Amino acid sequence: MLKTPYLLFLGDAPDPLAAKVAQGIRDWRPEYALGQLRLAGCQADMKLPDMSVEQAVAQGAKTLVIGVANRGGVISEKWLEVLEQALAAGMDIASGLHNLLRDEPRLVAAAERHGRQLIDVRVPQVKYPIADGKPRAGKRCLAVGTDCSVGKMYTALALDSALKARDVKSSFRATGQTGILITGEGVPLDAVVADFMAGSIEWLTPANDEDHWDIIEGQGSLFHPSFSGVTLALIHGGQPDALILCHEPTRTHMRGLPEYALPSLEQLRETALTMARIVNPSCRVIGVSVNTAGLDEQEAERYLADLEARLELPCVDPFRQGADRLAGELSS
Repeated sequence: MLKTPYLLFLGDAPDPLAAKVAQGIRDWRPEYALGQLRLAGCQADMKLPDMSVEQAVAQGAKTLVIGVANRGGVISEKWLEVLEQALAAGMDIASGLHNLLRDEPRLVAAAERHGRQLIDVRVPQVKYPIADGKPRAGKRCLAVGTDCSVGKMYTALALDSALKARDVKSSFRATGQTGILITGEGVPLDAVVADFMAGSIEWLTPANDEDHWDIIEGQGSLFHPSFSGVTLALIHGGQPDALILCHEPTRTHMRGLPEYALPSLEQLRETALTMARIVNPSCRVIGVSVNTAGLDEQEAERYLADLEARLELPCVDPFRQGADRLAGELSS
C-alpha cells in the first residue's frame, strides 16, 4: 500500500487530459492529495497548492505520485532531477507509466542511497490464467467508450458509490493505473501479456453472490486503432451482464489520431453488444454516461435531454449529476 498523503507530480503535462492520473486522485481521494508540483510549461492544474519537494515534505507528504499519463507512458529526462530530490527528501515515488521507475538507473541508485521505495503499479503481481469463457455466478457491468479518456473510470467509481448508497452489493474493479492508485488494488491490464488479458479479468471478477455487481473500469475503445485490444479483453474476460456507453461530446477526433473520427453512440452500442453477446448472450446496454465538463450547465442539460430522446436510454453525467439513475437500472 502507498503511504499517504501524496504530492501529485504534473511535470510538463501539455494539457489537462495528460494529467488524468492526478485528476482522478484529486477527484476521488481528495484526502490523499496534499499538493501539486508543476514544471515550467505545464498546462494542467488540479487547483491544489503548488509546492516544492521541500514544502511538501514539511507538510507531511509521504509519496510523490507521477500524475501524468503521457502518450507511450515514458519518464521524461526533464523529470529526473525532481524525482531524485523527492527521494533524497524522504518521499517514496509511485508511478503507473509503462516506462518503469525500476528501469531508471539514476532513480534506483537514489532510492537505495536514501532508503526509499520505487513503486510501479503497472507491473502485474499475479500469474494470470488464460480465459476459459465459462459462465460464473454474480453480475458484472462494464463501461465502454467512443474513445479513450472519456470518463469510463469516473463512471464506474460513481456507479459503485451509487449502488452502495442503495445497499446493493457492489465492488469497483480497477483495470488501470489511476484506478489502482485510488483503490490500492486491481489489474494493470495494458501491461498484461496479450494471451492472458481476458484471463486476468476473469480472475479480477470471480464468481460471486447472485445479487453482487462487479463494476469494471473500462479501458481504450473498440474503435481506437491503438488501444482496441484492451477493450475486447475486458468484454470477453468480464462477460458483462450490462454495458454503459461513455462519450465526451466536444471531441472532434480520436485522442492522438486526428485522421480518425469518433463513432456514434449507436455504432458503439451495436458493436459492443455484438462482442459482449459472444460470451454473455443476455448482455444489455443500460445507459449512457456523458462527460459534460466541456459544456456549461444549460448546454449539458440540453445535450443530455436530446441524447436520451434519441437513444431511449438514461443519459447522465455521473460526476456532475450522480449515477443514481444508472444504479437504478441495475438494482431494479
